[in-house]
Parts: sequence; structure tokens; C-alpha cells
Amino acid sequence: MHISENIQLALKALFDHKVRTFLTMLGIIFGVAAVISMLSIGEGAKREALKKYKDLGVNNIIIREKKLDDKQIEEVRAKFSPGLSLADAQAIKEIVPEVKEVAPQCEKEVQVQFADRSGKATLIGITPVYEKMLNYSVQKGSFVTQDQYNQFQKVCVLGNGVAKTLFPFEDPTGKSIKIDDQWLEVIGVLASKSVFTETVGELASRDLNTDIYIPLSSFNKRFAKKDLLESEIKQITVQLSGSDNIGQIAQIIKSLLNRHHYKNDDFDLIIPFELLKQEEKERGIYNILIGSIAAISLLVGGIGIMNIMLATVMERTREIGVRRAIGARKVNIMQQFLAESLAISVSGGLIGIVIGVLISLSISLFTAVTTQLTLYSIVIAFLFSVIVGISFGILPAKKAANLNPIDSIRYE
Repeated sequence: MHISENIQLALKALFDHKVRTFLTMLGIIFGVAAVISMLSIGEGAKREALKKYKDLGVNNIIIREKKLDDKQIEEVRAKFSPGLSLADAQAIKEIVPEVKEVAPQCEKEVQVQFADRSGKATLIGITPVYEKMLNYSVQKGSFVTQDQYNQFQKVCVLGNGVAKTLFPFEDPTGKSIKIDDQWLEVIGVLASKSVFTETVGELASRDLNTDIYIPLSSFNKRFAKKDLLESEIKQITVQLSGSDNIGQIAQIIKSLLNRHHYKNDDFDLIIPFELLKQEEKERGIYNILIGSIAAISLLVGGIGIMNIMLATVMERTREIGVRRAIGARKVNIMQQFLAESLAISVSGGLIGIVIGVLISLSISLFTAVTTQLTLYSIVIAFLFSVIVGISFGILPAKKAANLNPIDSIRYE
């Protein structure tokens, strides 16, 4: 008997019991759909997390002033540490190898106003290289230029959130906003940035969309704090020419700053590349875990296939005996029942793929959860359904093939 005949017989047997076949398929359908949707949620979460670290620049080392209370600050200053300073930034650029760019920045919490709308924001004093170093994307207008920096111009670039708060229905570029007691012209608006919710040093829970960026020269002239206990700058971003030796370079920078700060522990080093590698590893394990949990429903579906196929063997014992009596071999009987089991799993797998894709798209469309469909998740889910169909179909197929022809013909 040819394989095509076995397939035809299998399909005929399944169509003769449509309801039973469909109910048997449900386990496979839900299992495949669950695997695809769970893996798409995991992949979406992974890509969102990795995007945040890539936004920080995978070749960057970020040095942040450590948050200290007033008493700790007084102790640190008493031990001669001036805190982070422009001198630190200059020393890193001149001394540390493989440094491509260094971008110091100042920060201040401010009240910002336009017409009758106002809100709180973080004012960031930056240098023009900041845009490319931290992968910032300008949605409207332009970023701070070197000429504007050199000329101490009163210009600013708004974070996406600030722009929506102050200018919900109009283009902010070219308009002037009031920050504290200063008026600045808006020259650009940044694209939306990821929000850090994980603990990443001083960047924990930081919403970059509420930042306003101005030239560091203008910041020092108009907004710099006069408190002697305050450090001169809040952050130094160091861009390296490559990420191969980023760990060693970070240690050199730490040693240099320890000398400048007289070994006072008043700064943090954040290495996005190492955080990125750790995040990739953790998210990979997470994807495997949720995929495995979803795959349990496929195993349950496989048990359902085996139960139904065993019942089918008992129901068709006389038919098996007649086929054996007229010349069918054990392998033919086994192939027929395996074909039925495989048809159930393949059909259920294909339907499950469609449902899984629709669920993933619906989650992304109607909720705040980001999903990401991948070819490998679809292939894995489908192959697993096929393997389940074959594995759980072997026992019923063997039982059918091993039935005694004479006893089977007599079976009522």
C-alpha cells in the first residue's frame, strides 16, 4: 500500500468523525497558539529591554554622580573630593586610551512654561556630540550645534513628553518657553525614548522624555548652581572606539577618578554593553521558560490524541482484522494510524499558527504590551506539534498493527 493511500484512508476516517477530530485537535491548536503568543510576548519584552541599553550606546561608559544625603556630601567634600567636574572629563579624554568622545552634562530640576501650560522637567546642559553618542533622534527641527554652543545661545531641544505637555496641538519649533526666569527658543523636539524601570544606577526609573537640552555653555552661564557642596557636573559619557576592551577601560577610568576624588566613593560607573549582554542572557532564559510552560499544553494535546487513537483502534478492530486477512501487513496498519495521528497534529498546528499570530497582533494592538512575532517561534511551535502527533500516535499504531487478524475479525 502506498503512502498516498494511507493518507487518503486517514483523512477519510477523520472526516467521518468531524466533531471528535476537531475536539482532539483543540489541545494542539491551543498549545501551538500559546507557544507562539508567549514567545512573541517574550521576544517583544526582550527587544524593548535591549533597545533601552542600545539607546545608552553599547560603546559608552557612563559616569554618574552618586546620590548622597547632605551629611555624606559634607563628609566627601571634607575629604577634598570636588565631585564630578569638567576637569575629570578633560583628564579622561587626554589620558585614557581608546576614548573617542567625552560628553559632560549638568542637570537641574526646573519649572517650564508656555502660555497657560506648565510642567516640571529636567534641564540638561550638554555638548553637541551628545546627540550621536547616546543615539538621540530628532523628530522635529535640529539638535544643538557647535556654533550655538560657542555663542552661548539661549536655545533648547525638548524631550517628547515635554513637547506634548506644552504644545499638544502645535509645532513648538521657533517658539520661546520660559524656564525658571529665562526665555529659551525651541529649536527641536526629540523622538520618544525608552523609560528605565530596572535598576541601572542613577538611571533607575528615569523618563528621558521629560528632559530639556540646552548648550552646556549656556547652562553654566544662566542655570549653574552656586552651592559649593554641589558637584560641577552630574554625568560624564565616554564613548570608546570599540567595545572589545570596555571592561579594562572602565577600570582605568575608575582608577583615574579615584585619584581625582581622593578615593571617595561619590560616583557610579554604568557600562551599557555589559548590561546589554546580561539582559540578553536573562531574556533568553525567560523566553525558554515561558515557551516551555506553553509547550505543556501541547503535551496535553498529545495525550488527547493518544487517547482518541486508542479508542479508535478498539472501535475499528474488525476493520483491521479484515485488512490483515486480505493481505495488509503490520507496517501498512501502523502507517495508516500514524497518518491519522499526524493529520490531526498538522491540521491543529496550522490552525494554531493562525490563532497564535492573531493573538500576538491583538495583544500589541489593544494593550500596552509590545509583542514581536518571529519565524523561529512559529517553526518551533509547528515542529513540536508534529513531533507530539507522531510520538503519541506510535503506541496506538503499534497496538493496531499487533492485533491478531483472526481474533480481530471475530471482534464485535
